[in-house]
Amino acid sequence: MTKPFDLAEFDPFLDRLLDLPTIYTAGLSPDGTQLAWIWSKLGPTTQLWWQPADGSAAPRCLVDDGRDCDDLIWARDSRSIIVGQSSGGDERTSLLQVFLDGRPARRLTPEEPDYYIHGGQLLADNRHLVYVANVDPETGEEIEPTLVYRHDIETGTKRVLARPEKAAFMWPAVSPDDRHVLYERKDRDPSGCQLWLATVDGRDDREIVNVGDKAKVDGAWTPDGQHIVLAAEGKPHRRIGLYHLEDGRIDWLLDDPTRNIEDAVWLRRTEHLIIEEVRDARAVISLLDPATRLEQPFKPGAGTFDPIGMTADGHWVAWHYAAQFPTRLVRLEKAAPYAVAGVLAEHPTRPGIAASDLAAAEDYRWKSVDGLDIQGWLYRAKQPRGTILLVHGGPTHHDEDEFDVEIQYYVACGFHVLTPNYRGSTGFGLAYEESIKQQGWGGLEQADIRAGAEELIRDGIAERGRIGITGTSYGGYSSWWAITHFPTDIIAAAAPICGMTDLVVDYETTRPDLRPYSEEMMGGSPQQAPERYRERSPIHFVGDIKGKLLIIQGDNDPNVTPQNVTDVISRLKGAGIDYELLTFDDEGHGIGRPANQRILYRRIADFFARAFATS
Repeated sequence: MTKPFDLAEFDPFLDRLLDLPTIYTAGLSPDGTQLAWIWSKLGPTTQLWWQPADGSAAPRCLVDDGRDCDDLIWARDSRSIIVGQSSGGDERTSLLQVFLDGRPARRLTPEEPDYYIHGGQLLADNRHLVYVANVDPETGEEIEPTLVYRHDIETGTKRVLARPEKAAFMWPAVSPDDRHVLYERKDRDPSGCQLWLATVDGRDDREIVNVGDKAKVDGAWTPDGQHIVLAAEGKPHRRIGLYHLEDGRIDWLLDDPTRNIEDAVWLRRTEHLIIEEVRDARAVISLLDPATRLEQPFKPGAGTFDPIGMTADGHWVAWHYAAQFPTRLVRLEKAAPYAVAGVLAEHPTRPGIAASDLAAAEDYRWKSVDGLDIQGWLYRAKQPRGTILLVHGGPTHHDEDEFDVEIQYYVACGFHVLTPNYRGSTGFGLAYEESIKQQGWGGLEQADIRAGAEELIRDGIAERGRIGITGTSYGGYSSWWAITHFPTDIIAAAAPICGMTDLVVDYETTRPDLRPYSEEMMGGSPQQAPERYRERSPIHFVGDIKGKLLIIQGDNDPNVTPQNVTDVISRLKGAGIDYELLTFDDEGHGIGRPANQRILYRRIADFFARAFATS
């Protein structure tokens, strides 16, 4: 018999987990001497930190001003950093220049913009800034398309370098010689994107790589600025190439349908391309010599090592992580096998968590209703009281063998956790990723998740009536789908976080640059596919809910807006369906502040425990 659930018993462990700083992004300075990153959980907001890349001095906080630091780009001279900041999860980015010599930081764009900015690369003249924004250059009003701007930070004047016809989520990249801006357009079809090249002086803007209207191609500059590394979709795989700026020629370096290559980059001070391949949701990194096309593995040890760059003295800096090892930044030896030479970005008060305190990620497999093989990660509790399906967002994403506070806390509380990599996830090949489009959201990918729950029951891992589901964004949508469509012996309770309830409302109220993604996944806009949008919206099926429901939302969410919640609550009340509600007035798309996460995780654990006790 399961002992009574005493949530307070697990508070000390949750506190230890939440005290571990989380690194969101990191970057080496252009000269390879300095490392900057964004840390969370050291305060109420995310902070910018800095350290010499050789580890010769302790980390130092550069920005802790009450706003969240979201991203960073080094200046060309390595003397300052451009930081994208937002407030309360609203994603309305403002750009701040932070100087390493102690000078006061200066605000480069409006502190509270009513439009969305991405990028923010400072040219070598330290005067002009390149970014994209959905703002009209004449009126200053928010518009649908995303334009490429060159911003004079001394005068405040802005010049439009490129005018895409349609909105797109993109991140512009200035060439090393400051002559060109590389960016993506989605004007032809929401399922594809093409690479365009604009000149920084605003005199030219042209398409350079198009692998098909419905296919995507990504690009990144080589250190010499004369080539662009391409990762292009084909049938049925991605291939890696080099675009020659001089004559427009493309050399395809890797074109192997048996491999799942997801990305490639050529970093400064290296002679190799970093090839990121994913095999069964595990990252496999290799170094490719573009001249000889020979590859060598990059595997310094257990866990995943993902290179960030090479320092001025020839050492690699890389991410290192696994489920039983919290993510860290490490300095590696110069020669293969690139053993760990030191740990960077380590806070003096960082509490220790032993691997034995954490649950391992077990590769778990099952077949879906149509026979498709599905993979997920299973974390086993020692004294199980139930099972939680934790569904990743995206859906163009995948869960991997990686440390996660939420998972480890639930397991400690006595819940098995399964993170399913349903069809549409990355990590299993382009065909698998694209297969979600055959039926659109709310199709067979939801059957994949249900089949995972049923396999757990057959294997004696989960019990009928003691399985719950939660997740953020698309994971929240999947939670809504499960509680409105699956019987309670399969899904007894759901805790959707920032999940879509009405796909039409979601399309109409989300950020403009995210609408093409809905069109790509659903086969068109709500006007083009009205029946599909309706039949795939959980809001129309809330009367079928038989299990327990906890709704979670960030009040400032610009992605899946709070209207998704207010509208569904009206339907729930009309149908006489009980529910619980937990909202956060200082959060956006996802619950990220440590104090809020403590409330959230405890509430979800308590919710599932109560639901399973009465099921």
